[in-house]
Amino acid sequence: MFMFNGSGVAIVTPFKGSNIDLEGFKALIEFHLENETQALIVLGTTGEASTVSHEERVQIVKTAVEVAGGKIPVIVGTGSNSTEAAVNYTREAEALGADGALVVTPYYNKATQKGLIAHYTEIANSTKLPIILYNVPSRTGVNILPQTVAELAEVDNIIAIKEASGNISQILEVKRLVPNSFKIYSGNDDQVIPIYSCGGHGVISVSANIIPKEMQQMCKAFMDGRVSEALDLQLKYKKLIDYLFIEVNPIPVKAALNEMKFISNQLRSPLTVLEEGNLEKLRSEMKTQNII
Repeated sequence: MFMFNGSGVAIVTPFKGSNIDLEGFKALIEFHLENETQALIVLGTTGEASTVSHEERVQIVKTAVEVAGGKIPVIVGTGSNSTEAAVNYTREAEALGADGALVVTPYYNKATQKGLIAHYTEIANSTKLPIILYNVPSRTGVNILPQTVAELAEVDNIIAIKEASGNISQILEVKRLVPNSFKIYSGNDDQVIPIYSCGGHGVISVSANIIPKEMQQMCKAFMDGRVSEALDLQLKYKKLIDYLFIEVNPIPVKAALNEMKFISNQLRSPLTVLEEGNLEKLRSEMKTQNII
């Protein structure tokens, strides 16, 4: 099962009042189709999935599948801290035409490593979709250990991991243990090149919402063996990436997209708009990089 190599966007969910801004969402997808993004990842953390209703989930997935039109894969965030709910979300995404599922570790109630294996195996066995594990301990409070990843990699349709632990030693150990066919995606935009050097295959990126072509150029440069060029791009956008995480994601990236006139700067509570001082820093760096 093949997903993608390079830069996939963890795309935002734009809002208009109390509704999904479907026209804004379509425009964002078209922007990515035009700018070399390799995959659309919808209903992830950046897509504010935790405050989207079931009816809205269906709207979002249907729209993404329709607009993408098979040109790039649509990967749907289907994780939950309830295994039953995650199974249902994954089956629904498959029925709606998704190409894959991104499944975050259970949060709040968490799980042991044994529990993680049972959770992911049950989800994988419920669908024909390829599954990407999503490890983000800073949000979920649970870490998928390398040996656990290796065991899960033996399940036929568990084919990749989005690694946002920030722990390069752990990622190296994952690479040592998993088959060569198993893909490792960076979940941190400031670690794309370090993770490539650990045998990674790309990034599921927040920054790609505003610099899609540049994120793909960074990935392609490394994949083509132009490592110095890839590193130069990583360093060039380091400050911008830092500002895109100056407050909790997706607060800054939605502010950035508003500055670019793509969407209104609306988030769902408990998220609030970017503080003015932080907005000035982000806006200044966007001007420096000729984004606005």
